[in-house]
Amino acid sequence: MSRTPKMKRFEAPNHIRFLTFSCYQQIPLFNNDRIKDAFVDHLHTTRINTNFHLISWVIMPEHVHLLIWPDIERAPVSKIVWHLKREFAKKVISRWNELNAPILKKLRTTQGKFRFWQHGGGYDRNIVSHHELEEKLHYIHQNPVKRGLVRTQTDWPWSSASWYAGCREHTIQIDQPTKPKSRNE
Repeated sequence: MSRTPKMKRFEAPNHIRFLTFSCYQQIPLFNNDRIKDAFVDHLHTTRINTNFHLISWVIMPEHVHLLIWPDIERAPVSKIVWHLKREFAKKVISRWNELNAPILKKLRTTQGKFRFWQHGGGYDRNIVSHHELEEKLHYIHQNPVKRGLVRTQTDWPWSSASWYAGCREHTIQIDQPTKPKSRNE
């Protein structure tokens, strides 16, 4: 049985990172608005605690996309992702345990543990050009539209699309991106 090769990730001080992490077995654990809202709050708190710049984000029913610019001297991307995923999963699963929520049956692994997130670090890509940054911004904001969840990207409240459209209320503050250095600079 061949294993998928690990994607090479590297910490570079001027690179924005495109991150995607998925719910366990693609189960739509973010179908509930309260869970999405809780993740928004957690994203805001983690951003402050690990000191990264948030460029763009969207929460979909079974995955999350982020564009971040980490301060790698204070917190490498692995630490940021660890805080985002682990602390949130522990909180939600603990609450579901208190409620004896039926969803827990789907989240139990063969080892008897519960998982909120798919195993592994998810997708992590260094953004090395302004073109690629614009492409990822568009992709993130269009994700709910392409899935048929909303008609326009600003109709989806769990995204930075409204912030980019000028509506700065009731959303996480976004750090305006600057042009990332190209590989040749």
